Amino acid sequence: MTLNKEIMYRDLECDMVIVGGGIVGTTLASALKDSGLKIIIIEANPLEVAAARKQAYAFSLLSSRIYQGIGIWDKIFPHVGKFKNIRLSDADYPQIVKFETKDLQTDYLGYVAQHNVVLTALQEYIADCPNTNWLCPGKVNNVVYQDNFATVSVEVAGKQQQIKTKLVIGADGAKSHIRSLANITTRGWKYWQSCVAFTIKHTAPQNDIAFERFWSTGPMGVLPLPGNRCQIVWTNPHARAKNLQKLDQTAFLKELQHYTGGLLGDLELVSDRVVFPVQLMQCDRYVQSRLALVGDAAHCCHPVGGQGLNLGIRDAATLAQLLIEAHQQGEDIGALSVLKRYENWRKQQNLAILGFTDFLDRFFSNNWLPVVIVRRLGLWIMANIKPMKMFALKLMTGLKGKAPKLADVANS
Repeated sequence: MTLNKEIMYRDLECDMVIVGGGIVGTTLASALKDSGLKIIIIEANPLEVAAARKQAYAFSLLSSRIYQGIGIWDKIFPHVGKFKNIRLSDADYPQIVKFETKDLQTDYLGYVAQHNVVLTALQEYIADCPNTNWLCPGKVNNVVYQDNFATVSVEVAGKQQQIKTKLVIGADGAKSHIRSLANITTRGWKYWQSCVAFTIKHTAPQNDIAFERFWSTGPMGVLPLPGNRCQIVWTNPHARAKNLQKLDQTAFLKELQHYTGGLLGDLELVSDRVVFPVQLMQCDRYVQSRLALVGDAAHCCHPVGGQGLNLGIRDAATLAQLLIEAHQQGEDIGALSVLKRYENWRKQQNLAILGFTDFLDRFFSNNWLPVVIVRRLGLWIMANIKPMKMFALKLMTGLKGKAPKLADVANS
C-alpha cells in the first residue's frame, strides 16, 4: 500500500489545512473524505514514522461508533483488545464496582487499540481520496490570518511553501505551535504526578476486563490487549514514577504484582517503561476566525478513565459534521459564526470530563481518613444504586451527552 501522496507546489490553495497528522487530525480528514472539501494535512514526520508509536489507548463505545460511521471500524476491530467488564476498586478495599455488558445491552464496554493500528487504518482510508493530500515531513513556520483566508507558511524538504486556505485546524498536540502562533491562552495546571506506561503479558485465564485501581499514590489503569497482554498506565508522584522506570525488571514486576493484587497471574514485561508528566489544560477559546483547535491542542486531562484521546475523536467528528453542514448550505467554513457552533458544542462537554477526571484523581490519591470514608461510601452507592451506576458507566463509555451524527449512522 502506497501512502506517498505528499505534494510539492509553489502556490497552493485549499479549503482546509490540518496541522498534525496524528489520530485526531487524520480522523477529521477521514470524516470529511466525501465532503468535497479540498484538504491538505501537514505532518512533521514521515507517515510511517507518525504511525509507528507503540502506545495503546482506551477507545470508548462512542469512539468505536464514530469509526463505524466513518467506515473504518471493521478494519480496526480484529486487532484491538475488547473488554466486557470494568472493575473499579480503592486500593485493597473489598468493595468493587463491577460493570458488565448487560448493564448497557452491548457486546462490549470498550476497546483498547495500539496507535499504529488506528493511525495506519486512517491513513489508508484517505490514501485514495483525490481531495486530500499530505505535506510531510513539513514544518509550519507561520500563519497569517486575514478576513477571507489564512496563509500558512510551511517548510518541506528545505523549501518554503505558501498555502492559502479558508480554515486552519490545529491538531498538533498539547504543545501546539498553531495555538501559540494564534496567541490563544490556556488555563490549567501540572499535577504532582507522572504516569509510567508499559505493556505486560500475563497468565490470567480471562482477558476481557478493564481495571481502574485507585491508590493513594495515584490511579492505575489496566487495559486488555490481544494475546493475553495488557497496557498499563500507572500514576505516581514524579520521583516514584522515575524510580519505577529505573528499577530492574524483577523488582519492578514484584511491585506490579502487589499493585495489581495478583489479578493477572504471572507477569512479563514486554515493552519499555515510558514516563510522562500529567497536566490539565483547557484553552480559553477553541476557535477564532479561520482557526479551530481539536484534541490535545485544545484540552488535556488526567489519564484516569482513559478519556483523553476519546475527547479528541469527538472533537473531530463534531467539527466535521458542522463543517459539512455549513459547506452544504453555502456558508464560509472559516467564518467565526460557523466555528463557534463547534466551540459551543464541545468546550463545555470537554470541561465536564476534565473536571470529572481531576476530581477522581484528587479524591482517590490521598489517605486522609474523612475522604477515604466518603469515597468508599461512594463506591458502595455506585455499586448498589442503579441510576448512579448507569450515570457513571455512560460517562465512561461516552454515551452521556450530545453525540455527533457519525455515531448515529453506526446505529442506524
